[in-house]
Amino acid sequence: MTISIISAMEAKDKLAAGAILIDIRQPEEYHREHIDGSILQPLAELQHQGLSKTLKQGSCLIFHCKSGARTAGQADFLKQLAQENHCEAYLLQDGITGWKNAGLATRFNPSQPIEIMRQVQIVAGSLILLGSLLGWWISPYFYWLPAFVGAGLTFAGISGFCGMAKLLSLMPWNRR
Repeated sequence: MTISIISAMEAKDKLAAGAILIDIRQPEEYHREHIDGSILQPLAELQHQGLSKTLKQGSCLIFHCKSGARTAGQADFLKQLAQENHCEAYLLQDGITGWKNAGLATRFNPSQPIEIMRQVQIVAGSLILLGSLLGWWISPYFYWLPAFVGAGLTFAGISGFCGMAKLLSLMPWNRR
């Protein structure tokens, strides 16, 4: 069995015929925007616990993420997971982005914060830009700020621990 990539319109037809749409993104991404009727099962949860017991054996499953990159990168794992549960499985082409590009609706909640990693990118980029501009205009000592942020990002990439993400997750706008 192979896991096929299907368009948003093909997915819509399969959903109308009873397929189950599984969103493998993180909860904060899902709560900000998701496809109506999709079931949240983050990739890490799938890797540790497998498919939810509520999914019937023999179901038709459609997995999606934001752009299709995560599902494509995990295609072999998702295929194996579907096989173990005797399910037919598909990947939604271009994820929720492809769904929206096809003119299909999503549930968007602007009151939910943007994903933590996007917040990290915004803050890190702003600090690097600020430090560079201040270093150029005021004093070269300000160049230490972008160097510090760069070192933190390098450490986060190597270790998997992002201190800035942890700090941002404690901010009032990220608390539920």
